[in-house]
Amino acid sequence: MQNSTFGKSQLFSRAYPNCSGVIPKETWEQLVAQADSMELFADILLQRAAELLLPQYITELARLEFYAHTLKTEKKTVPEFLEKLSINPTLQLFENSWKNLALHIDAEAQGPDPEEGDEHVIIWLHPINGKVRAKPVHKEDLLAMKMALEELPVRAVAQQGGIHAAAIEAALIRALDDGIVIGPEPLIKRDYNPESYKDIDRSFFAARIFSLQWHITQACDLHCRHCYDRNQYKALSLQQEIDILGDFAEFCFAHNIHGQVTFTGGNPLLHPNFETLYREAADRGFTLAILGNPSSREQIERLNAIQPLAFYQVSLEGLAEHNDYMRGKGHFKKVLSFLDLLREMGVFSMVMLTLTKANMDQVLPLAEILRNKTDLFTFNRLSLVGEGANLVTVDVEQYPGFLKAYDEAVGSNPCLGIKDNLLNIIYHKQKRPLFGGCTGFGCGAAFNFLSVLADGSVHACRKFPSPLGNILDKSLSEIYHSAAAKSYRGGAAGCRDCEIRPLCGGCLAVAHSHGLDIFTDKDPYCFIDSKD
Repeated sequence: MQNSTFGKSQLFSRAYPNCSGVIPKETWEQLVAQADSMELFADILLQRAAELLLPQYITELARLEFYAHTLKTEKKTVPEFLEKLSINPTLQLFENSWKNLALHIDAEAQGPDPEEGDEHVIIWLHPINGKVRAKPVHKEDLLAMKMALEELPVRAVAQQGGIHAAAIEAALIRALDDGIVIGPEPLIKRDYNPESYKDIDRSFFAARIFSLQWHITQACDLHCRHCYDRNQYKALSLQQEIDILGDFAEFCFAHNIHGQVTFTGGNPLLHPNFETLYREAADRGFTLAILGNPSSREQIERLNAIQPLAFYQVSLEGLAEHNDYMRGKGHFKKVLSFLDLLREMGVFSMVMLTLTKANMDQVLPLAEILRNKTDLFTFNRLSLVGEGANLVTVDVEQYPGFLKAYDEAVGSNPCLGIKDNLLNIIYHKQKRPLFGGCTGFGCGAAFNFLSVLADGSVHACRKFPSPLGNILDKSLSEIYHSAAAKSYRGGAAGCRDCEIRPLCGGCLAVAHSHGLDIFTDKDPYCFIDSKD
């Protein structure tokens, strides 16, 4: 009898792990013994919570835990994709009088202890990775569910709510990524067989968002010492530029994806028709962002009035003295002031650093300065292209140690972002879940990312010469599906048998910088075979 009671207690503890953790052991075993079934356990808690002085939220937590347990054990089959947008059939809504309970159900979430207050929680089984997810329901989640339930198109919802179509589509894409709603299969997919990479989340094998990094002008108010390209190109007409946006919209529609246009240059704000192009891109429903130099409040306000920026990225190359040596006197102070402006205006800010031997030791001290000034700070390794060829790259032997120190700092500094694919080597060796890498899918060159230059030429990656054709001569779809683009997507043959290849692939630009064959030789900084 004692063994039977112990076994029952263990079974209930697996179904209600958080409840069993907050209820004293003797009381827990008493309650379990009283329960005729696991399903009715929450009712017993409701009846006896006050008498046994249990936490007031315990009944609501138990209901959430039991449903999550049911999804895990019943092994329900959820379709990964559907031609018609639909609500995930496993999704269930719970009305709670306590907040933060969902954070104790979802293993991927972390947060504060439960507190009194009304909160609606949804729990569901992710259709692709099979994980049980839980979260407080947000307005954009409800919007996506409403669109699925009432079969509402993006444009109609945008017009009805007076919201820009890009915001509606971005909310829908997030809901699709989360698995709250299920829709058509995105056609931007990796060639790898997910079954060959058991430790990598299957959601990393197909992209719902495609980024077009558009260098609309070479004009720039700076002359940085590591600039990749100071060449001048024949300018396109405004109509040709608008046609590029139209072509990109057709590409996204044909591949069941959402488009993001990241305007850059040079300094994109110096383009004579920048705001016209920004409006044209917004009218086509793209998410919009800027990689540029500090601007004025007035210009940011004008852009946000057209469509709120997804983010605005500026660059710093180290602490004040080194940065101003690289980018010009007074630049450091100007950027910090601009970051304050972006924060005041509610614009998500990002700071990018080009990592060299000269500034490697300045990265973490700079991160401390940026701690409360920017939303995200990260780095790219130097590519020895253009004027960058005059600088010195980080020592290969020192790089693993730098990455480990950076990774440790990420945990204590909220502005530090993770981007370099090689960080996944550390994650893999420590048996931590891998992250998305450079573009969310490892090396995104010609996968979920393309770069278009001011003359319409298309490259797999902007950091080194990787020409694929010209968008004035061929459609983006023709360029994307070309043999050349497929070669860049495939990356280095030396990486193909690697366990973490789908979320790594190193950096093709860095391999090119070291005179290697990027289609054969892996990133020279790769340390996956080291014993450390």
